[in-house]
Amino acid sequence: MRGRKKPHGTENFILFDVVYQDGTRSSRRRIPSTHVGGLDGDKAVAALIEEQDRKIAEMSGVRRSPVKTFVRSSGQ
Repeated sequence: MRGRKKPHGTENFILFDVVYQDGTRSSRRRIPSTHVGGLDGDKAVAALIEEQDRKIAEMSGVRRSPVKTFVRSSGQ
């Protein structure tokens, strides 16, 4: 039996677990795989997580604490 092919135009994502300086966590944050690795490495991932947090804060009115650490979610 053959697996289904992914539709054209979809991005692959890497999932990250984020811990904030106030101790809160956010699990399985989606980051496009094109931004993971490369010359910037972790800096690009951190910048995208912070950008996502800014957008969420604008919509919800609640700001997040700065990012302390992030690691790839298990099973990746």
